[in-house]
Amino acid sequence: MKAIWNNTILAESDDIVVVEGNPYFPAESLKKEYFKESETKSLCPWKGKASYLSVTVNGKTNPDCAWYYPKPSFLAKKIKDRVAFWNGVEVTE
Repeated sequence: MKAIWNNTILAESDDIVVVEGNPYFPAESLKKEYFKESETKSLCPWKGKASYLSVTVNGKTNPDCAWYYPKPSFLAKKIKDRVAFWNGVEVTE
């Protein structure tokens, strides 16, 4: 699968875990040069505390368009070290 935004591949992997309809990519599959940590956090009752990443490609920024769980709950351990996308990032096979 590929995560694409602004005509650029942000991540690509065959090792995808789907949770609640969201494909989670291995962190090592991200093209790190496009990503920057965000201050944004959110809380999922069963997965834990999420952190967000913003993406900048060709001078355009998509804030908080990727998220991950640095310390997922036991129930969500399969998404440890994985990142999911939203907010206009297209995920395709």
